[in-house]
Amino acid sequence: MKTTYVQHQHTILFDGVCNLCNNSVNFILKHERFALFQFASIQSETGKELLQWCGLQEDFSEAVIYIENGKVHQGSTAALKIGQRLKFPWSMISSLGLLVPKVFRDWVYRQIGTNRYQWFGKRDVCMIPTQALKARFYK
Repeated sequence: MKTTYVQHQHTILFDGVCNLCNNSVNFILKHERFALFQFASIQSETGKELLQWCGLQEDFSEAVIYIENGKVHQGSTAALKIGQRLKFPWSMISSLGLLVPKVFRDWVYRQIGTNRYQWFGKRDVCMIPTQALKARFYK
């Protein structure tokens, strides 16, 4: 993956076997203002390359990573930065969420991330995008 390409994209890395993560991707696709985001599951080859590009281990599984024009966001900041790019009211709610102290929002985010398989379930395989959305997902 070329660095110059990543620096001009809005890429979301997600856990492809996590039901919460997959539902979040579907939510983003439904509520984005326009087709901005590219997606890669962390289990895919591109996902693994992007994890390495971000300086993270290949076995990273702490949920979502947002690469915004080459800048890496993790945890609650990633989720809220993505939310800012969605339609109203999600953009406003996310902007307000960024006003909450990071230590508190990351604690909540970690609790959800740690328990996401128990609370929301897990798939045996990564989601397969529809034909219309295939171009938005890295392999």
